[in-house]
Amino acid sequence: MADYGHELTFGTFITPTNIDPEQPVRLARLTESAGLDLVTFQDHPYQATFLDTWTLLSWVAATTERVTLSGNVLNLALRPPAVLARAAASLDLLSGGRVALGVGAGGHWDGIASMGGRKLTPAEAVEHLAESVEIIRGIWDAGNPAMLRVAGKQHRVVGAKRGPAPAHDIPIWIGARGPRMQRLIGRIGDGWLVTLEFITPAGFTEGNARIDEAAREAGRDPAEIRRVLNISGAFAPVNRGFLQGPPEQWADQLAELALTEGVGTFVLMGDDPRAIEIFGAEVAPAVRELVAAERRSSGTVPAERRRSPAALAARRPGIAYDDLPPSLAERAVEPGDRGYEKVRSTYVHPGRPGLVLRPRNSEEVAEAITFAREQDVPMAIRSGGHGFGGRATNDGGIVIDLGGLDDITVLDERSRLVRLGAGARWGRVAEALRPHGWAISSGDYGGVGVGGLATAGGIGYLSRLHGLTLDHVRGAEVVLADGRIVRADRENNPDLFWALRGAGANMGAVTSLDLEAKPLGDVVYSVLVLDASDTAGLLERWGEVMESAPRELTGFLVLGATGRANPSVIAQLMSVYGDDDTDAAVKALQRLADIAPVLDHQAVLTPYSGIIGPAKPQFTSGDRAPAGRSALFDHLTPEVAKGVARLVTDRVSYFTQLRAVGGAVNDVDPAETAYPHRHQNFHVVAMSGAPRREHLDEPWDAWLLPYADGTYLSFETDPRPERLTDAFPEPTLTRLRRIKRVYDPGNVFNTNFPIPPAVD
Repeated sequence: MADYGHELTFGTFITPTNIDPEQPVRLARLTESAGLDLVTFQDHPYQATFLDTWTLLSWVAATTERVTLSGNVLNLALRPPAVLARAAASLDLLSGGRVALGVGAGGHWDGIASMGGRKLTPAEAVEHLAESVEIIRGIWDAGNPAMLRVAGKQHRVVGAKRGPAPAHDIPIWIGARGPRMQRLIGRIGDGWLVTLEFITPAGFTEGNARIDEAAREAGRDPAEIRRVLNISGAFAPVNRGFLQGPPEQWADQLAELALTEGVGTFVLMGDDPRAIEIFGAEVAPAVRELVAAERRSSGTVPAERRRSPAALAARRPGIAYDDLPPSLAERAVEPGDRGYEKVRSTYVHPGRPGLVLRPRNSEEVAEAITFAREQDVPMAIRSGGHGFGGRATNDGGIVIDLGGLDDITVLDERSRLVRLGAGARWGRVAEALRPHGWAISSGDYGGVGVGGLATAGGIGYLSRLHGLTLDHVRGAEVVLADGRIVRADRENNPDLFWALRGAGANMGAVTSLDLEAKPLGDVVYSVLVLDASDTAGLLERWGEVMESAPRELTGFLVLGATGRANPSVIAQLMSVYGDDDTDAAVKALQRLADIAPVLDHQAVLTPYSGIIGPAKPQFTSGDRAPAGRSALFDHLTPEVAKGVARLVTDRVSYFTQLRAVGGAVNDVDPAETAYPHRHQNFHVVAMSGAPRREHLDEPWDAWLLPYADGTYLSFETDPRPERLTDAFPEPTLTRLRRIKRVYDPGNVFNTNFPIPPAVD
């Protein structure tokens, strides 16, 4: 008996006929409406009566919403794997993660040869497919900075750029009947796709055994490989043989295959609409019920909770992996899992957590926090993972990734109130608000997560016009340290609501926020490149212009040096004029162009969403975390300007940025939120990749810290306790400690510049 514990899925195998090209599309839509999970099409490019399978898959993806789509199987002999990889990733991104990749080496060799393909021997076909899978997965590994190179016997890839990464971990199901191909599946495949018509019951059992043996030899658990079975039959009033009878007979026979041969996916072959409806409405639910009952009585471990010996060996001490709640186990990622590299790090900080939990709602977040509290390891909360501080990951601990909580909902058109999931990214938010003529100031990069920015500050391109991101927050849903889910706003837990706006990471896991958007049409976005040879003088002049500029103008300035002995410094000014009055914008921008010789200038009238874009960060897989320092300044005095200039010219900082604040940011009473910095006009951040953080700390402390007036923690990595009082000067810190004592007395949320609870 071989039940691998896979969640059962059901689909259709539709003929891609071009006689009536709409027929396969109609059947695909019927598959979805019938409640089935998967639509597949055979792939025979040499068959003149068939539509091209990939074109058909793309068309069907655009006309459906839920079903997964796959070839059954795609002919690798005529589809170059590097190109197929990009096509699959692209369709997966466009369809919202609804692609599975069923592939085969080929088989109808005369037809393949007629289309320009090569005839392969059985041994060559195995090599061809193995190399194809390596290339496909290599292209998908977009976070790997190295060019893809595969020097195989059947394929050569000599420096291909990787990417795009698909929206989800696309499974590769391999169509095979022969022993050599079955062993290949055990080593590298995610699924065995086979047609029952072409294999005997004994052959199916023997194939499973070969796959399982090869999987174990490769250090894998056989449950990592889904068994996908194409089936055919006929519905009839009485039993006339295997899959020849009423729906309840089909259910009994398919449940037997699931429980004894480990089949996890059943794919109905044929183009009969009525059969598809019966399969979805009657057979699939009955099979699920029968299998679930047997699994409950036998204690079958679900496939998603099984781990290979190699994965078990990679587990970290201090975490009771086997005690993980089932609701979290399905999407949890451990160090030995294939998807680990994609979730272990943040934007610029490497991490090696022992477990990454990916809850889908507030209740699962509460379960995750409760579980994490019981473990003897650190816990980190991640919304977008962009933070330069790297506090959304750790080494050996638990990361609770809120990326699945990404809903964007308009609550009230009249008041422009919007509810955002903590894991939503600001690029998507900007795009969703654009049709309404609204915007929320939100940093400068679309890949930033909502939760981290809106609870820490939010110095963005609209700050001088609309204030900080947290100034837009009108309420929040929070999971507390004890697992309670509470509402925080001016009427409910008002002290918590105050603390969340500036010190949210210390109080709980925010799962959603209600923010008030502002009306905004098109804006003028300007990128001005200046000769910054007189670096300190340029900074002083930029500071004077920004302090006297109209509120509509907000600017960021980045300094960079080129050359070794006598470095040449350039400044890049990214400025936004928050209105479509181009005459007023030109007047304001002209003052910036006068502060130093202009090397280049581009300006465009664009929606706000066109500036930050729907970017998704590619997390690093490096091993060295950069050091970052961050401070706020009232003015860019000669002393401050000289200190910043030396960071660049002395090669202390590889990334040096200044942001203009003031304006609407400073309209807010310092006591209104836990972010108290309401009189400063500039923020400065510097990053260093040197092996010793003293390389940045010592000059920063000497050249800039004496003139600083507070810090913005999102860019700060200095662990010294003084930074906490820089961020939260009195009386803010005392009030935060008292609130911390109420909502997190055990200091569970203690990895993001922890605020100690007050002591009586």
